[in-house]
Amino acid sequence: MENCIEVKNLTKYYGNRVAVNNLNLTVKKGEVFGLLDPNGAGKSTTIDCILGLKSFENGSVRVLGVDPTNDRKRLFEQVGVQLQASSYQGNIRVGEICTEISALYRSPADYHDLLAQFKLNQYLKHPVAKLSGGEKQKLSVLLALIPQPEVLFLDELTTGLDTEARREVWQVLTNLKKQGLTLFLTSHYMDEVEVLCDRVCIINQGHELITDTVPELIRTSPYQRLEEAYLWVMKEEITL
Repeated sequence: MENCIEVKNLTKYYGNRVAVNNLNLTVKKGEVFGLLDPNGAGKSTTIDCILGLKSFENGSVRVLGVDPTNDRKRLFEQVGVQLQASSYQGNIRVGEICTEISALYRSPADYHDLLAQFKLNQYLKHPVAKLSGGEKQKLSVLLALIPQPEVLFLDELTTGLDTEARREVWQVLTNLKKQGLTLFLTSHYMDEVEVLCDRVCIINQGHELITDTVPELIRTSPYQRLEEAYLWVMKEEITL
C-alpha cells in the first residue's frame, strides 16, 4: 500500500530541549493513524513539522511525495488541517467562514453539500460563536475538508467535548474513514483511538516507544483495553 506520509529521523529542538527525538513513522494511504503521548511530549510539534509550519534541525518529511518546507503551497492544496486551537473572527457566520475558506483553494468542495452531510445546514446564517462545542468541532472538520484533501490532520479534535458531542464527531470521522480518506490524528481519549485508528505510534519526550496496530498493541500487553495497554507501555518506558 502506498505511503502518504514518511518521516525519517525527525529531530526538533526548543533551545536545549529536545521536542522531537529522531522520530520515524509512515502512514499508508487510506489509513487512520494515531500519534499518542502525554501532554507536552511532542505530538503537536511533530504535526507542525510534518506540515512545514515549524522548521526542524534534522531529518526529512514527505507528505504525498511533497517536501512540506519547500513546497507548502502545493501541499496545502492536498491536505486538510484542524489544529488544536481554532479561532474565528468575531460574529462571523457559518456560511461566511465557509465562503472565506473556499476562496483559498482552486477546486474547493461545495460547502453546502458538506453542511448537509455534517447536519449543519440549518446553521448557515448562524454566528459561529453561538454553536455548541460539538457543532464547532464538526464545523472545524468540515472546513478542513473544503480543499478536498487526500490527507486530513486532526489535533485533539474532541478535547473538552461532552460524551454526546464526542460521539457525533466520531460518527463523522467513521464515515470519512469508510470513504477511504487518510486520517492522521492525536487524542488523549484511548476509547476514541481504539474505535477510529488502524495503527498508533506512542511517543514520549519526542521519541518512539512503539508503533503497531491497535489489536496487536493490546495483545502484547497484559491487558484487554487500549487505555491500560498505553499506560503499561508508558510504565515500561519509565522502568527502563
